[in-house]
Amino acid sequence: ELENQLTNKSKTLDELKQSLTFHDGADQTPEALSLRIPELCEMMDSIVNQVAQVKTSVQSIMEQWRVYDEVYTEVNLKTTSYLYCINQCKPSVLSLEALKHQIKTLQ
Repeated sequence: ELENQLTNKSKTLDELKQSLTFHDGADQTPEALSLRIPELCEMMDSIVNQVAQVKTSVQSIMEQWRVYDEVYTEVNLKTTSYLYCINQCKPSVLSLEALKHQIKTLQ
């Protein structure tokens, strides 16, 4: 979605550049310029709206990253804790054969 919005802005920018290039050679009378003002205002409003949409999208993405970062930190902490518990709570006997040998020595 963000890429689409950026693509649209790029197209609008290209259109403005072409419009300026086209009109540079055109008649620069006040009447001709006054006819372009509404068109330029409309383009500017469109760009302002697109920027607002991008800001909203970026804010949403940043919020999602913040939540992800919090959850990642919590999961990482719990994983470390579980690994510590597993290492500390290992049984002294690791195999059935070792247990059988220990029983024989106790008998």
